[in-house]
Amino acid sequence: MRPDFILQKLEGRKIIILGYGREGRSSYQLIRRYFPEMKITIADKSETLLQEDFSGDAHLALVTGKQYDRNLNDYDLILKSPGISFNNLDYLVETERITSQTDLFLQAFHAQVVGITGTKGKSTTASLTYHLFKEAGRDVILAGNIGVPLFDVIDRMTPQTLVVAELSAHQLEFLHRSPDYAVLLNIYQEHLDHFNSFNNYQIAKINIARFQEERQFFVYNGDDHLIEDLIQAYDLNRDRVIFGTKPHTGIYAMCDDHVVHFYNGKTLLDEYDLTDHTHLPGRHNYFNIMAAIAVARRFGLSQEEILRGLSSFHGLPHRIEFVGKFQGINFYNDSISTIPEAAIAAIKALRKVDTLVIGGFDRGIDYSGLIDYLGEHPVRNVAFTGPAGRRILAEWQATALPLPEQIFVEEDFRKIVAFAFEHTAPDKIALLSPAAASYNQFKNFEERGDLFKQYIVEYSKNHTL
Repeated sequence: MRPDFILQKLEGRKIIILGYGREGRSSYQLIRRYFPEMKITIADKSETLLQEDFSGDAHLALVTGKQYDRNLNDYDLILKSPGISFNNLDYLVETERITSQTDLFLQAFHAQVVGITGTKGKSTTASLTYHLFKEAGRDVILAGNIGVPLFDVIDRMTPQTLVVAELSAHQLEFLHRSPDYAVLLNIYQEHLDHFNSFNNYQIAKINIARFQEERQFFVYNGDDHLIEDLIQAYDLNRDRVIFGTKPHTGIYAMCDDHVVHFYNGKTLLDEYDLTDHTHLPGRHNYFNIMAAIAVARRFGLSQEEILRGLSSFHGLPHRIEFVGKFQGINFYNDSISTIPEAAIAAIKALRKVDTLVIGGFDRGIDYSGLIDYLGEHPVRNVAFTGPAGRRILAEWQATALPLPEQIFVEEDFRKIVAFAFEHTAPDKIALLSPAAASYNQFKNFEERGDLFKQYIVEYSKNHTL
């Protein structure tokens, strides 16, 4: 498809691409495809931008270094990448100048987008929703925060294409339009370093539905009081499906044991027995499944198509991922866990956790709930890593709650893996579920999880029983 609406927004404007990561590159490529002689600026804090080969582009200016985000109000349009924060600026950026790939894409194609967000579960839910449509033979594309910039899929779209977009709070921060089909899974404390306050983060999340028109489609977690409060605050009157553990008026979904039920008021509409139809462990994944089914039902997928798609879907890496059984110990990689609620959910899902690895970059998140849970549901061996791990241990030691039998404070993941092998009981579980971000030590959570898996295999080979 030709992105005429987006091109009209860009044409004749003085544009700066702020941040030259995956999205920044994608934005530059689209602009140059349609406007080869437009004067644009690319700005990035990293000096590596200067190593890029832009020799064929005489109409490009580059700004790098600590002052890369100066004078932003000199531009008509600031095409902001998701990772860029304005918190540390000593001047106010005029918000009417700020846009992004997500904002422009949704303004142009909102009617074809299922947008999925939530502090946790958005990648799994977006991937599952895409899988259900793909297995049912629908014309569908998966894009967004999952790793494919939205501008990159435009050429693959037709007017009938459905785009399932995983959307982060960073991508939702400056929106003028929401997707016609929106899913909000949950809201927990995260990314406070970017948003400066939990309230700002919540506002970014509710933008997934805030700019919908009335009677467009909104699926959300009715158990999350923060979501309910935001819906009331913004008076969001939508064609909605609510999922959770309690009844609601209108259409809602609940899960009893392994069966998902859809009701309209007190009338049963549909039920899905997942006993032999899902490979996703843990009750939290049933919430993700209910959300995905709600979207599939909205687009007319049959019960048979939905169950067949669920049966063939396997979880994503780094999300309670079974690494394997080594020397009698079951290892799980849940490196995606960057908040305490995710670690608690993983322990609940697996049940037989004997060794836990927690910690990483400290973003000031409240860990009291995790400490309380571990005090009441003891894990025998706990390895604490990074500034967050050390703070969790210190706060735990300041309570009257019982401590783990074995405590290990360590930065080296090779030594942490050795600790897990040496102390985890046979047939029990060693779990990496850090409840913290990775970037004190790793590039991202994927690198952390991959190295954890690598060190497990290496230790097993080098230390035979």
